Amino acid sequence: VLIAIGRDACTRNIGLQTIGVKINEKNGKVPVNDEEQTNVPYVYAIGDILEGKLELTPVAIQAGRLLAQRLYGGSSKKCDYINVPTTVFTPLEYGCCGYPEEKAIDQYGEQNIEVYHTLFWPLEWTVPGRDNNTCYAKIICNKQDNNRVIGLHILGPNAGEVTQGFAAAIKCGLTKELLDETIGIHPTCAEVFTTMNITKSSGQDITQKGC
Repeated sequence: VLIAIGRDACTRNIGLQTIGVKINEKNGKVPVNDEEQTNVPYVYAIGDILEGKLELTPVAIQAGRLLAQRLYGGSSKKCDYINVPTTVFTPLEYGCCGYPEEKAIDQYGEQNIEVYHTLFWPLEWTVPGRDNNTCYAKIICNKQDNNRVIGLHILGPNAGEVTQGFAAAIKCGLTKELLDETIGIHPTCAEVFTTMNITKSSGQDITQKGC
């Protein structure tokens, strides 16, 4: 049984209407611009109450830190809400950073992206004899920008640890060529990102015969 109760944005009873701050009446979320500024120029909002943004504590902390630096430290850095590493800590973890495939297509056009993917079999699963090809990894590349990696997804053991490491590389402009040039650590799950050579568009078989 999976229960997803969600979160409520408790913004209706804090006086926002008094100063004219607009909220989404359906969910209480607050629309802001790319600097977390509401429709009232001197009022800013950060964290889980933002309309269309991620409900993650580290995102709120980063956004708050950057906002303080912009307001009082002369900085111009804005929070990156796209390249955020995220993990779902289910028994088989799922990790991602950047765009999902559907949003990448909407943003860049299907003809401008290339998707590399593979199934894989973690070494620690070979001893207990767990099912092969249960784990999955995928990267989404922007062909118009030197095959820059704009999305990374992994379903497998320790996905959170893997995703956290690659998130820094994505922030640095990771490309498919750089992944290909990276020597993998064998036998790790993360190694799979350095050996991908099958595109989704090719329709080729992505099953693996060993770890």
